[in-house]
Formats: sequence, structure tokens, C-alpha cells
Amino acid sequence: MRTTYDEADDILVLHLADKAITREVSQDWNTHISYAEDGTIVEVVILEASRLGAWPLLKSDAA
Repeated sequence: MRTTYDEADDILVLHLADKAITREVSQDWNTHISYAEDGTIVEVVILEASRLGAWPLLKSDAA
């Protein structure tokens, strides 16, 4: 798995496989899932990731 975060646009992309994307589905306006031909998930894109609490993936308890 590879994670990419674009801070300027607040977009988180979770790359799960190196397969060709054949279908994309929007779960809601800010979560998009891409599938390979065999039905496996290739990547998940989350818009406004930081605002929604999806980024950073691990939060420090230190203030």
C-alpha cells in the first residue's frame, strides 16, 4: 500500500494495488473508490481529508 497526500488540495489517495483501473464509484461526494477488472480495489480517494479527520492517519497526543 502507498499513501499520497496533497496538502494544497487536501486530497488523500490510498494506492492499494498496481492494477489498471476499470471502474470508479463515488461512495459520496468526497470518497471515491477505483476497482480493477477482477473487482479488487485499486485505490481510494478522499477529498477534504484533513477537514474530515482522515489525515494525518496517526495523530499525536502531544499538544
